[in-house]
Amino acid sequence: MYRASDERDNADWLAQLEVAADRLELETEARSRARDVFLSTVPDESRSKQTTLAASLYVGALVAGDERSQQSVADAVGVSRLSVQQHWKDQLEAAGLEPPGW
Repeated sequence: MYRASDERDNADWLAQLEVAADRLELETEARSRARDVFLSTVPDESRSKQTTLAASLYVGALVAGDERSQQSVADAVGVSRLSVQQHWKDQLEAAGLEPPGW
């Protein structure tokens, strides 16, 4: 879980999350899940936040059933597909969610 101050401290990143979610045309539930995952797993280092944001969007969409490809999420955020691929499962588990069993 995250603190209210985490939202304030990461307001710029949350705005970027919304811009990327708009590009992906994500539904409200997927956006909300992505936001929660991001705030629950946000790293201290600024250089890691963009990758965390992308993986959070992927996880949020996946959990909400509003799935998008790793490539489309990576393109919307401006990171590599490999970054999303390498981080989404860790974020899913860190947020207390179970990875899909496909």
